[in-house]
Amino acid sequence: MPSLIFVYGTLKEGFPNFAYNPGKRIPGTYRTRHPFPFYVVQLPVEDRAPWLMNNPGQGVPVLGQVFEVDDATLQAMDAFEEVGLPTGYARVELELEPAGHEGEVLLAHAYMKHEHQLVECLLIEGPFADYTAELAAGYRLGLP
Repeated sequence: MPSLIFVYGTLKEGFPNFAYNPGKRIPGTYRTRHPFPFYVVQLPVEDRAPWLMNNPGQGVPVLGQVFEVDDATLQAMDAFEEVGLPTGYARVELELEPAGHEGEVLLAHAYMKHEHQLVECLLIEGPFADYTAELAAGYRLGLP
């Protein structure tokens, strides 16, 4: 059964990790119905990483893309995002609305971090509403 996944960072179309997202894009841009803190962080092994924090009601509504994925793709994306590992993301369901026009509210999964994980960060920027090409410039995974 297909699932909807909300991507707001490197898994977006045109961004560095899009190759790990073979889903079918739902046309348009979506935003979270509720505000969330969204940061760009530096870690010992990653730079310019987008982190959507699981703190509803804080921050700003965040923009992203929605993709329909099958179970195998969702499992592969979970593995890429290290769901269930102490340093990984949690997959959380949230409400989305179309950005810039009226439309149906969607329920989709998003990969989110918990506040206690911020202590790992060497640098935190934001909060932001959108992970732009400018914010992604210099993104690296696996820094020496």
